[in-house]
Amino acid sequence: MASNSCNEACVVENGGLKGSSKETRPGRTAHNMSSSSLRKKSDIALVSKVPCRSLRRLLANLQEVILGTKLSILFPAIPLAIVAEFYGFGRPWVFALSLLGLTPLAERVSFLTEQIAYYTGPTVGGLLNATCGNATELIIAIFALSQHKIEVVKYSLLGSVLSNLLLVLGTSLLCGGLANLRKEQKYDRRQADVNSLMLLLALLCHLLPMLFRYAGSPAALMADPTLNLSRASSVVMLLAYVVYIFFQLVTHRQLFEAQESEEEDDNTASGEEAVIGFWSAFVWLVGMTLVIALLSEYVVATIESASASWGLSVSFLSIILLPIVGNAAEHAGAIIFAFKNKLDISLGVALGSATQIAMFVVPLCVVVAWIMGIKMDLNFNLLETGSLALSIIVTAFTLQDGTSHYMKGLVLLLCYVVIGACFFVLRTPFTDQPNMNNLELKLPTEAVFRA
Repeated sequence: MASNSCNEACVVENGGLKGSSKETRPGRTAHNMSSSSLRKKSDIALVSKVPCRSLRRLLANLQEVILGTKLSILFPAIPLAIVAEFYGFGRPWVFALSLLGLTPLAERVSFLTEQIAYYTGPTVGGLLNATCGNATELIIAIFALSQHKIEVVKYSLLGSVLSNLLLVLGTSLLCGGLANLRKEQKYDRRQADVNSLMLLLALLCHLLPMLFRYAGSPAALMADPTLNLSRASSVVMLLAYVVYIFFQLVTHRQLFEAQESEEEDDNTASGEEAVIGFWSAFVWLVGMTLVIALLSEYVVATIESASASWGLSVSFLSIILLPIVGNAAEHAGAIIFAFKNKLDISLGVALGSATQIAMFVVPLCVVVAWIMGIKMDLNFNLLETGSLALSIIVTAFTLQDGTSHYMKGLVLLLCYVVIGACFFVLRTPFTDQPNMNNLELKLPTEAVFRA
């Protein structure tokens, strides 16, 4: 405990952790590198003049955590969303402000997990990044499940995978290709191959429950087998993800570590060493997770009101808008590194996030719903599953040769535009009745008995 206090004091007083060097620092993943591109170096000269030591430490923490990001301008959206909810302002305003508030919070969670990794070591830090990397999507999904809004869960998670594979990766390859027209852009295929295999496994687990509907038996008779298959597949996916984490952090770590160049710009220099203490980072991480949970509850509660007010379907808001705004910081970082011709980092962000959602967040939601007594399966319907399948296949073909140019990015981006247009014109009736699954089972059964 004393050593932790000493470390924290050294961090606050000197602006960095003494003794941390490039050799002792944990390997930085693509997610860490992507998030660091949006950070800015803090000037502690003014804070260091505060005479009170406790106040000086508090102000230094506030400066690093709240003002240490280029997205700090969006932090006022958080209290505005809380005030709008408390005083009963328009529900669409609460939805919009909550989404804006989630954007800097997601980036700060990545920053805090990286700070903790400097004290716990690369393995624990990697596990934290693996579990907290998509904390926003997971928390939103759990709140939606608690309100029996299964379609919102499925739409939002599907949208996160599609946005990472097509929007983020496509924009990165397009911008990187245009910015480096006279350079040959190459990347390590091995990481892309592993993520593509994991995504194909996830696709198989989504296809089989959907195909049960077309197996020839009545829908009422196939409901329970579909649900049981989905739960079994979810357990298999979670086990596969555990092995994937072991593969990523232990046996083949070199495939997933971001390669850093010797010349680093000032914007990423602040991410090279710990700037706050372990317990400070831990407390901030818990606090920001609670704020994310609060804003996620607002988003889930107001999404239908925003849909009715803006004339947009719930499916479009969940599949397109939620993933874009929620992961804006990470997406921007991937595009910035593509401009710098560091495609391995951009691919690590896009494919890593898609794999994490498809192989961890989705099956975890199925298991959590199972525990809560909610019937959530892996059948995402024909249109949604077809969009997922084509996205994974197109992405795998795009990354098969280890080289890139702007045309590949343009094709991926146009695929995303077409899918977005599809869900924009689609007006699927939305229901959030808690016993809708049971109702769907009873109606066909009663019809059979009457016949």
